Amino acid sequence: MNLVARYLDHVRFEKRLAERTLTLYALDLEKLSDFAAQANVALEAVQTMHIRRWVAQMHSGGRSGRGIALILSGWRGFYVWLGREGLITSNPVQDVRAPKAPKPLPKALSVDDAVQLAEYKTPYEAGDPWLDCRDAALVELLYGCGLRVGEVVGLDVQASATAKGWMDLDGCEAHVLGKGSKRRSVPVGSKALEAMQAWLAVRAQGLTPAMAEQTAMFIGRNGTRLTAQAIWQRLRQRSLKAGLSTPVHPHMLRHSFASHVLQSSQDLRGVQELLGHANITTTQVYTRLDFQHLAKAYDAAHPRARKK
Repeated sequence: MNLVARYLDHVRFEKRLAERTLTLYALDLEKLSDFAAQANVALEAVQTMHIRRWVAQMHSGGRSGRGIALILSGWRGFYVWLGREGLITSNPVQDVRAPKAPKPLPKALSVDDAVQLAEYKTPYEAGDPWLDCRDAALVELLYGCGLRVGEVVGLDVQASATAKGWMDLDGCEAHVLGKGSKRRSVPVGSKALEAMQAWLAVRAQGLTPAMAEQTAMFIGRNGTRLTAQAIWQRLRQRSLKAGLSTPVHPHMLRHSFASHVLQSSQDLRGVQELLGHANITTTQVYTRLDFQHLAKAYDAAHPRARKK
C-alpha cells in the first residue's frame, strides 16, 4: 500500500473524519503526488524548496490564497504523520505559508441607498413613534458623523466627569471616546442635528420617575442604555423595512460616511481626522472604494466601456 493510502486509512479510522473531509484530503494529496511525480522526486524526499515552488505554481494558476492555505494544511498533516512513522526527519511544509489574500474592501452603501435609509419613516400605524424617532437619530448620527457603534452607545445627554461622550447641540459637535481611549470632536450636520433634537424632545417619555436620572443618550423601552447588539438589530430591521437589498449594520454606515465624504472632498487627511484613525494607511482603503465608484461610473457611461 502506498504512503497516501496508508495515511488516508489512518485519518479515516484514527480521527474518524467525515467522508467529505476525507475526499478533500485525498484530492489535496493527489495534487501533491502529481507535483512530486513531475519533479521526479519521492514524497519522502520532498524539500521545502519544492513546496514553495508548487505554491507559486498554484498561485500563478489562479488558486486563491485561502485555497492554497487549505491545501498546505492537508500536506502539513501528511508530513507530520510521515515523521511519526519515522520516514522523514523534518516537515518540508512546516514553515511554508500561503500567499496573503487581499483584504476585502469595506462594504459601503451607495449615496442613494444611504439617503433612502436616512429618510425612511415607519408608517405611524405600523410602528412605535418613540422608537422610530430614536432609530432615525441613530441612523443620522452613524451615517452623518461616521461614529463607531461603541462611540454612539457611550454618548450621554450632557457632559460630565464620568461621561464617555456627549452631544453639544449648540456647538453642533459630538464629543466621543474612540479606540485607544482617544477623545475627538466630530461635527454634526444639519440633518443629524434635527434628528437629535427631535429625539431629545421625546426621550423623556420612555423614562419612569425611577429612571429619571438615566444619563444615556440612547435608551431602550426599559430605560436602560442601548447596547451595541440592540443597535445592530434595530438597524438591520430598519434597513430591510426601508427596502434596501442588503441588511445594514452600524459599521457599514461608518464606511459609507467615509466613502461619500472622500468622493466629494478628496481630502484624505480630513476623513482620517473625522474617523479618528491613528494611521493614514487605515483611511487609505477608502481611496480604493472611491476608485471602484469611478470605475463603475466609467463602465456605465463611456461608449467604449459599455457592453453591447
